Amino acid sequence: MRVLAIDTSGLVASVALVEDDVLRAEFTTNDKKTHSQTLLPMLEQLRQMTSLELDTVDAIAVAAGPGSFTGLRIGSATAKGLGLALGKPLVEVPTLEGLAYNLYGTDKLVCPMMDARRNQVYTGLYEYIPALPDQTLAMGAEISYELRVLRDQCAVDVAEIVKECNRLGREVIFLGDGVPVYLDQIRGRMQVPYSLAPAHYSRQSAASVAALGAVYAASGRVVGAADHQPIYLRKSQAEREREEADGHTGT
Repeated sequence: MRVLAIDTSGLVASVALVEDDVLRAEFTTNDKKTHSQTLLPMLEQLRQMTSLELDTVDAIAVAAGPGSFTGLRIGSATAKGLGLALGKPLVEVPTLEGLAYNLYGTDKLVCPMMDARRNQVYTGLYEYIPALPDQTLAMGAEISYELRVLRDQCAVDVAEIVKECNRLGREVIFLGDGVPVYLDQIRGRMQVPYSLAPAHYSRQSAASVAALGAVYAASGRVVGAADHQPIYLRKSQAEREREEADGHTGT
């Protein structure tokens, strides 16, 4: 299966091509340029470097949200445009699941955090379990893992997700752009062992979106391009400000 992936859910812009469990190419940048400046040139560079004929992809995976409202719209519009033009299905990969897939196979709890501002993070809790119940860790056994959602992605106060980590009582790995923003709170509140993912695993990666997207596509979790909508979880700042203004004026 050949999956083209896009992730513009946060500060990182990333595109990747995965074919039959092989990462053919990935382009990622975490700079100050906007996704509208970087995404299409990155896709074109990927296409040229891999001699990719776009109509040969089987599916287009997109980090579906939550995340930056503008970033999600850019990524979703691009994925929808490609899907409609090529007649290809889309795979909607929840952003936090894509982040958690960076740490495939770990025996620790995985807690991705994206800065949602107002002292909140987009977050969730995940673990990996053997794909088949009878799989064991016997010497020489080939083990594959499934990503299990322990707490679905949500927008909550940092204190709430840290409290949930403490309640579960297992070692946790934190990753995502929300970690450095709220690191003092994490350090001050955590009561169980934890670690911080290193730089090469700590941000969004279209390679992870593509790999997880291939798993989801194989199980039939695809949508038509016209039916795709980003997952926002919260109202945009503009919507909140408009509602506050309407409430203040009594309209």
